[in-house]
Amino acid sequence: MAVFNQKSVSDMIKEFRKNWRALCNSERTTLCGADSMLLALQLSMAENNKQHSGEFTVSLSDVLLTWKYLLHEKLNLPVENMDVTDHYEDVRKIYDDFLKNSNMLDLIDVYQKCRALTSNCENYNTVSPVQLLARKIIFSYLNLLVNSKNDLAVAYILNIPDRGLGREAFTDLKHAAREKQMSIFLVATSFIRTIELGGKGYAPPPSDPLRTHVKGLSNFINFIDKLDEILGEIPNPSIAGGQILSVIKMQLIKGQNSRDPFCKAIEEVAQDLDLRIKNIINSQEGVVALSTTDISPARPKSHAINHGTAYCGRDTVKALLVLLDEEAANAPTKNKAELLYDEENTIHHHGTSILTLFRGCKSICWKINNWNEFWKCSSGQK
Repeated sequence: MAVFNQKSVSDMIKEFRKNWRALCNSERTTLCGADSMLLALQLSMAENNKQHSGEFTVSLSDVLLTWKYLLHEKLNLPVENMDVTDHYEDVRKIYDDFLKNSNMLDLIDVYQKCRALTSNCENYNTVSPVQLLARKIIFSYLNLLVNSKNDLAVAYILNIPDRGLGREAFTDLKHAAREKQMSIFLVATSFIRTIELGGKGYAPPPSDPLRTHVKGLSNFINFIDKLDEILGEIPNPSIAGGQILSVIKMQLIKGQNSRDPFCKAIEEVAQDLDLRIKNIINSQEGVVALSTTDISPARPKSHAINHGTAYCGRDTVKALLVLLDEEAANAPTKNKAELLYDEENTIHHHGTSILTLFRGCKSICWKINNWNEFWKCSSGQK
């Protein structure tokens, strides 16, 4: 598989941000880097297998085979002599729908729009499993701040740190999101806001499955609110970025042994990202725009007293987008098995692998072709 030259990808992404109005529907569209593309493909293949055989699972060898075919097909490279798994067209449709519903574009989508990419076959990036985890967790929190539709980011951080929101809670949220055609985060936010602010007349019915997860969901939403408040109330993006990272870091290492490798990795990643945010801001001072213009501000709380404070977050969101774009431009990790098939408690502290989380869901997308009859037949299954 050819791996793209990072500088070329970074230049391409900058061009994409400058011209986002002509290339996508939202200024907060986030980019799906190589590792996230691979995870999305794994989920899509497992979804397809569940559709055809009833089992939400897929082998590593099939994922890597299809990954190679997907890259060649999307880049219009020869595929005549390449092996491909069954039902590839269905897998491709599920993959495209998943990214669309998550308000994401993968790197090749951006390439197809910008037409400015070169390749380098040797640029692999290998990190330890704990470093990979730390980066994914922190970047998922930042990604969710920028793009609230990103279900993949929610899956990574919903129960990290431990909030009692395991597979059952994620399954209930995903089912509710599918039924309401909303993102998982928006479903969770709406549910908690209704309980906290709506009063008895608007309270969800006792039969609502999410009622069993009120404590954990409230903890999660209130923590994201805290990050949003920093984003919306501190006008200096350098200070805001540093405080956001500090709050995330403290939440993740709270109660942990400071000598634990996970804590050390979180400390190192947070420190590195804080420096990178400051460098991004410093390098762009005096420039009219930070690669994007007129970006929407931080989301105001529905009960905020001073809604005007929310508009302070524009420059911070711009800086975070640049940081997320840089991460998306990185070459994929070489240790793909750890990325795709991490086991509980070895990779995710108090978490569950992404494949296991989505295995309990009827669908990873809101609408997938004409499969309604299948879901009617399997309505008794989670």
